[in-house]
Amino acid sequence: MAPLPDADRLRIWRGLMRYWSRVNVGESLLNIVKADLRAAVDATDIWIDNNQASYNSALPVAARTNLTAIQKTLLFCAVALARVSINLLRAVFSEVD
Repeated sequence: MAPLPDADRLRIWRGLMRYWSRVNVGESLLNIVKADLRAAVDATDIWIDNNQASYNSALPVAARTNLTAIQKTLLFCAVALARVSINLLRAVFSEVD
């Protein structure tokens, strides 16, 4: 998959700003300014693009050859979300038990 267009990176940045600004989240971005968060979104997208071959080769052969690029990306995102919070994973994927 190609890097995201600038408009999509902006959507991610705005979504993260909204998410972290909600009172009930319990997290804050006290030591980072908006421009730094945007730069982090850009850097993450570039890192994903630069490392997709490594990720693909780490997958078992069946997954590597039978999953689409979109399915592999969703798999990556699900595992990453679970590493952060199972509740966050549930919020995205519904029931995961």
